[in-house]
Amino acid sequence: MAESSMFRVPQTIGHILCCKCGVPIVPNGANMCVTCLRSEVDITEGLKKHVIIMHCPECDSYFEPPRTWIKAQLESKELLKFCIGKLGDLNKKVRLVDASFVWTEPHSKRIKVKLTVQKEVLNGAILEQSYVVEYVQQDHMCESCTRIQANPDQWVAAVQLRQHVPHRRTFFYLEQLILKHGAASQAIKIKQMDEGIDFFFANRSHAMRFVEFVGKVTPLRNRHDKQLVSHDPKSNNYNYKYTFSVEICPICREDLICLPPKVSTSLGNLGPIVTCTKVTDRIALLDPFTLRHCFLSADQYWRVPFKSLLTSRQFVEYIVLDVEPVSNEVDFGGTKYKLADVQVARKSDFGRNDNIFYVRTHLDHLLNAGDYALGYDIYGANSNDMELDKYRGLTLPEAILVKKSYGEKHEKKRGKSRRWKLKSLEMEIDESKGRSDNDKMASDYEEFLRDLEENPELRFNISLYRNREYQPSENASMTTGDDLPSVPLEELLAELDISDNGDEENNMRD
Repeated sequence: MAESSMFRVPQTIGHILCCKCGVPIVPNGANMCVTCLRSEVDITEGLKKHVIIMHCPECDSYFEPPRTWIKAQLESKELLKFCIGKLGDLNKKVRLVDASFVWTEPHSKRIKVKLTVQKEVLNGAILEQSYVVEYVQQDHMCESCTRIQANPDQWVAAVQLRQHVPHRRTFFYLEQLILKHGAASQAIKIKQMDEGIDFFFANRSHAMRFVEFVGKVTPLRNRHDKQLVSHDPKSNNYNYKYTFSVEICPICREDLICLPPKVSTSLGNLGPIVTCTKVTDRIALLDPFTLRHCFLSADQYWRVPFKSLLTSRQFVEYIVLDVEPVSNEVDFGGTKYKLADVQVARKSDFGRNDNIFYVRTHLDHLLNAGDYALGYDIYGANSNDMELDKYRGLTLPEAILVKKSYGEKHEKKRGKSRRWKLKSLEMEIDESKGRSDNDKMASDYEEFLRDLEENPELRFNISLYRNREYQPSENASMTTGDDLPSVPLEELLAELDISDNGDEENNMRD
């Protein structure tokens, strides 16, 4: 109590006069004010203030000796790190405190960086000072850009994507995945082929990275070869061209499959008649009569490969006459299914005969009496499948329904623009194709767009953009019909136009 009541003298910091100009200052080792200290000592003396850097105008990269080119945008962290690194042993002379860009005209070929440094000067006093370093860009194309400019068709590695199926819907979907993830950003040329697409790269590692990406989104197998282009015996340098042959699994979504006995046994006697509901790096298979399901990995498939019994090209449209539920809903891969016994008739039979089929389907959650459905006509199909012949005594249904049909409602919208659109890769197209091939591709693309509208899970991994040219009619609504599916507005991305040249707009598809 006595100690707390004792009188304490408050501590004060004394001031002294600067030995140069006489201004009162806080004492320091040099006994000088900051202004006089800076006039006496320049800590930036001997530091680089003008630096020349090599810049590739084609790929926007900067040269880092001896042979490295670093890609960096203006005023990015990567470029700031590169600029500071060009100052050499800066930290040995001073202590770097802060660094930032000073704005310059983008076309001035000048980059200015403001640096704040500290250094111990007279008698232990620490002086902080800022100065600007000017970097002069000298345009010099990198090796890869030089090769491309000299010969645009010159490539080091080529990836040949192929899928032996009668449609291109897989490549339309794969194209959107490649665009969203920028997987083909390093490709110097893309060429559309008859049963696939060829990608050409200036570096073997870029091609290997691309093949790895495709393997994560589709089940595939690949092999690679190399061909000697040139050899320098003095330096012992070899130049090769590499080719990666990639075959995508021919099983597609909505295909009807007869599993080989070995595969059916390994999957717990699944099927053998199953449908493919989804294809990623694995194949999702569903028994439409029991709702048993499983996933088949790429390794399992290529160990015992098989083909589809029937494909979506052979769809037949049916009219649903009656629906009788059989079981509760089952969730498989985020999609719900429910068994039902239905009475259906082929749409083409109306007015010709009274053929009615009683079949079991997994689409009870979608179908009602009077709806249309697409399926496979087993009753009238003529299939020569070797795997099917191995199952003796197997009774096949007269029809297998796969999905609900909106055919007539889609026909009303044919030729009309959509409120959304997709980007497309810049690829060379074979002009020698006839009109029938172009019509076939346009039909496949229209089916792909309809699949995107009908299946939210299918468009989950791709980017859809608003169509600025779309002008809705007076009676247009989100469904554009009674129950015709469409893409909600909240799923669409606004198009970002950085430049006014409209190049991005030209790469869009309606």
